[in-house]
Amino acid sequence: MTIKSVSTADAPAAIGPYSQAVQFGNLLFTSGQIPLGLDGQLVPGGVVEQTHQVFKNLQAVLAEAGSSLGQVVKATVFIKDMNQFAQINEVYASYFGDHKPARSTVEVARLPKDVLVEIDLIAVVPVE
Repeated sequence: MTIKSVSTADAPAAIGPYSQAVQFGNLLFTSGQIPLGLDGQLVPGGVVEQTHQVFKNLQAVLAEAGSSLGQVVKATVFIKDMNQFAQINEVYASYFGDHKPARSTVEVARLPKDVLVEIDLIAVVPVE
């Protein structure tokens, strides 16, 4: 099996030497997405707006690989302040509905560009 880099113009470009996602077989591993718009700028607003933007970016990367949030098997959520967990969790739940992938949530001291939330995913890419 080969490792394939996945990239889409529908999500912000990587801000370092990494891919937006990497596919190996039918598994897709996204890089952590932060709340940047397509222009590379931080979206205005607080943790709710930032979390929505992160999911918009993740959906674009998943779609480029032929996957979707319904195919996610694992999520890792990095948050700046555990006191904002309930707000982030509410937005998170709105994107997954009844689908409940495995998840880890970690409070961290600092995230790139001082954002409030970063999420990465592991998803299945359905076999054609």
